[in-house]
Amino acid sequence: MPQRTLLFVLFDGVQSLDVTGPLEVFAGAEKLTPGAYRIRTASLDGGPVRTSSGLNLVPDEALTSAPDPHTLLVPGGEGTRAPDPRLIEWLHTHGPRARRLVSVCTGAILLAAAGLLDGRRVTTHWAYCDTLARDHPAVTVEPEPIYICDGDVATSAGVTSGIDLALALVEEDLDREVALAVARHLVVFLRRPGNQAQFSAQLAAQTAQRAPLREVQRWITEHPGGDLTVESLAARARLSPRHFARAFREETGVTPGRYVDRVRLEHARRLLEDTVGGVEEVARASGYGTPEAMRRAFLRALGTPPVEYRRRFHPARAR
Repeated sequence: MPQRTLLFVLFDGVQSLDVTGPLEVFAGAEKLTPGAYRIRTASLDGGPVRTSSGLNLVPDEALTSAPDPHTLLVPGGEGTRAPDPRLIEWLHTHGPRARRLVSVCTGAILLAAAGLLDGRRVTTHWAYCDTLARDHPAVTVEPEPIYICDGDVATSAGVTSGIDLALALVEEDLDREVALAVARHLVVFLRRPGNQAQFSAQLAAQTAQRAPLREVQRWITEHPGGDLTVESLAARARLSPRHFARAFREETGVTPGRYVDRVRLEHARRLLEDTVGGVEEVARASGYGTPEAMRRAFLRALGTPPVEYRRRFHPARAR
């Protein structure tokens, strides 16, 4: 097995968990599979950096003397808002030499500034997706996934999603059993696929201002298998269907139908991950009616059918 050198880029204002989360994953994999990874940390001049939380990190070396790595990992943090131009120049020169580029949170902003994300599908922390897309129109920014792997470039959303991405890369480099063992040791789930939304359906949409509409949101969440037509929901809010649909979208940012779709998909995924009910039972409980209707929804939103989703994220049930 070839050893992969991982180089973590450090800078003042870095988010500590963006560094330590993925680092712990790869270090755990190295302990289980000695020789799999060689982990290095480096700052511009080789000196200590102060994280956004005040923690001081001492790197192994200076970026200028670091060997070209297999995987170059760029974390995010407040330091990405006004980065040192020398760091951007270093990334521009040395980034293409790495076999794999990885960013956590707003580390994608640094990679984009170095011209390394043009033509790529990427993600970053939800609060900075619009900024990244505006400042770098050649980059396709997707705000919902917790991480995206596009060829040899992998980007992740905020903080803890860096752990999810690191686990996915360990599974790709080594195997699922190693990734599972590391996840168990860190007491995290090896279940979140990259296309899982950064927010649940309830958090992704705004909370309505008017009490009747908030009650409808709660009702949808608690009764995904119920009658959730616009007419039924409008009656519950004591509004005409037309007035209800317009008010719901104005106050939540999504149409009633889109909100229902998100809630039902999220509910079905949770049942497939955490219960032993059959696909037909899950489809009924989630409001799809038939397994085929649920299958179409999964393919449209996730690119994978329910049976395959369960096989990957509930392996005990799949067997």
